[in-house]
Amino acid sequence: MLLTLTTTHSPATDLGYLLHKNPDRLHSFELPFGVARVFFPEAGADRCSAVLLLEVDQVGLVQGRGGRRPSRKYDYVSDRPYVASSFMSVAMSRVFSSALAGTSRERPELAAKPINLEATLDVVRVRDGEGFVRQVFEPLGYEVSVAAPLSQRYLSISLRRVCTLQELLNHLYVLIPVLDDEKHYWVGDDEVEKLLRRGGDWLARHPMREQIADRYLKHRGALRRAALAQLLEAEDQVEEEEPEARGQGESALEERVGLNTLRLQAVVGVLKQRQARRILDLGCGEGRLIASLLKERDVDEIVGLEVSSAALEGARRRLRVDEMPERQAARLKLMQGSLTYRDRRIEGYDAAAVLEVIEHLDPGRLSAFESVVFGHARPRCVVITTPNAEYNARFAGLDAGRFRHPDHRFEWSRGEFEAWGDSVSARHGYTVTYEAIGDVDPSLGGPTQMAVFSL
Repeated sequence: MLLTLTTTHSPATDLGYLLHKNPDRLHSFELPFGVARVFFPEAGADRCSAVLLLEVDQVGLVQGRGGRRPSRKYDYVSDRPYVASSFMSVAMSRVFSSALAGTSRERPELAAKPINLEATLDVVRVRDGEGFVRQVFEPLGYEVSVAAPLSQRYLSISLRRVCTLQELLNHLYVLIPVLDDEKHYWVGDDEVEKLLRRGGDWLARHPMREQIADRYLKHRGALRRAALAQLLEAEDQVEEEEPEARGQGESALEERVGLNTLRLQAVVGVLKQRQARRILDLGCGEGRLIASLLKERDVDEIVGLEVSSAALEGARRRLRVDEMPERQAARLKLMQGSLTYRDRRIEGYDAAAVLEVIEHLDPGRLSAFESVVFGHARPRCVVITTPNAEYNARFAGLDAGRFRHPDHRFEWSRGEFEAWGDSVSARHGYTVTYEAIGDVDPSLGGPTQMAVFSL
């Protein structure tokens, strides 16, 4: 069975540092069930590939069961040596342990950086066929290609995404045995801990989380319930934080310049100019943009999407949804969902507004956000606002190097925002323009920067 990892990151040979493997050597590892080998069929500056070849000793595996000789010839005949399965996950944990942990002694900064990656699995047995493969990987932001060289149950799978190598390997570690749905070893409480460790930052929000947990834990109901309870409890602790509490520090800094009002006016102005009638407010929070859009008679439908159930409830209260006239309420939908998992409910709209949201995402999830919004939802217009880090120098009381709010994962300079926006537009066929919002400093720019992407 083969797992091939490929990157076109420059220089591509950095893949060797990330995997802790010299591309010029063949690396071999003895495992309880066979031998794993890692080699690099190509290692150039523009493209580099590493292959994990796993050879399962079927005879030794059968004869090693309890020291008894097999009673049937059929015991020697199975697909286990040829399909990617839980054997592959175990091999990955042994061979790529540092990469799975997200560490690199020689390139620590690269280990945390999203890069172009492709993983190919030859072959995987998938009981439910290609549809299940897509249901599992597409919500994580992967571009999925599937071929059926043998049958509709034995598939060759290619996954492409801009992400960290750690993310990719952790997804594969959990999901390869989920596709195969037949673990080769006893599943106990320690498997719950493994699932939480490898899936704790993405599984709770995955639309297939129950099926994934059930298959990973070998259909043991008690273990599945324990894992899901812990995953959802951790997620709820993040979601229950009220949106006004999340934004108090930022609002206090910005209220003197009325920046929130200026942002809303600028975004509504763009949406009106583009004659958008069906609009998404992605990361809608307490619903301030929605309140402004409801005043526009030419807007037929407004969808507010928010990951936090507490924030959605707050938006319903502030918008007085229960007191709205029936015709007004029919224009509004409030939905719970994540911006880093594909959601077919948000596809096909005229425009999407993403106000002061991306800076709350972990940098490693930006590629998933990009795939969801620009790759799958693909509205004709996308408006994104985010703080201009350069302008922070003008905020009294904000120490140098600090963000405007502790929940911000990053704050970009104008150059950084434009570099990201230009690369996104190029990858997905959009054009993009940039505008400053607020009082513009000749040297520092405006306090908020806005990008308008158009198809």
